[in-house]
Amino acid sequence: MKVCIVCSLVRPEEKMLLEAFNRRGVAVDVVDDRSVVFDLCDLSDWKRYDVVMERCVSQSRATYVQRIMKLAGVRTVNRHEVIENCGDKFITTQLLMQHNVPTTRVMMAFTPASALEAIERLGYPCVLKPVIGSWGRGVVRVNDRDAAEAVVSLRDELGGYAQHIYYIQELVNKPGRDIRSFVVGDRTIAAIYRTSTHWITNTHLGGKASNCPVTAEIDAISVAAARAVGGGIVAVDLFEHPERGLLVNEVNHTMEFRNSVPATGVDIPGAMVEYVLQVAQP
Repeated sequence: MKVCIVCSLVRPEEKMLLEAFNRRGVAVDVVDDRSVVFDLCDLSDWKRYDVVMERCVSQSRATYVQRIMKLAGVRTVNRHEVIENCGDKFITTQLLMQHNVPTTRVMMAFTPASALEAIERLGYPCVLKPVIGSWGRGVVRVNDRDAAEAVVSLRDELGGYAQHIYYIQELVNKPGRDIRSFVVGDRTIAAIYRTSTHWITNTHLGGKASNCPVTAEIDAISVAAARAVGGGIVAVDLFEHPERGLLVNEVNHTMEFRNSVPATGVDIPGAMVEYVLQVAQP
């Protein structure tokens, strides 16, 4: 069995994955996406791998790496389609809605004037997000008209095309926390509460992780969300809406789990490795 991990940095997650592969007696080549060169006319060297797992920090690099692996005929985790579906918040929302997975109300607009109209229609407070991004970067809570005009004006002046796509989401009155569930294949293997006094609960921004029991409801909506984006190994972010129950906020294609293993007691990297080895089977 020949396995390759393409990554940007060997973070705690990658170290845990390498240890899990080692426990199963599987040697892994680690390739740095900052230095790798692909000859698209000769990918024979990559064909020696049974599976390539991407752990890139950059979404664009992850997408292209796995597209190149498809060109080489190499199995991948995750597939490039999953990365693309999770990496764009509109596409994620589109797929969730098409598959009848409960999610938040979202408005879309493409100009400052129409964005302000959409915000007014959705109502204050609401959330303005970049369609592409992670770790809570660029996510803004809009409490009133003055804030809306300021944020929309800034986005308009920044100039990048993605800044001119306005993804406006309802602000869910969550109980000081959200839920992140971990789906591997067709199974929700673990979940955590992410609790914070701030309205953004990402552990990257200081949210505290604690174990969340995987109920039948959490498992069902998490697996449905994972299937909607194409399956594989994903983390699903859930809101507890006071009236509508669980809603999917986002789905993440290169999940972090360093804080979740001690919180849940679940061998998350071990489950990931087992799935990768299953994908590698001819």
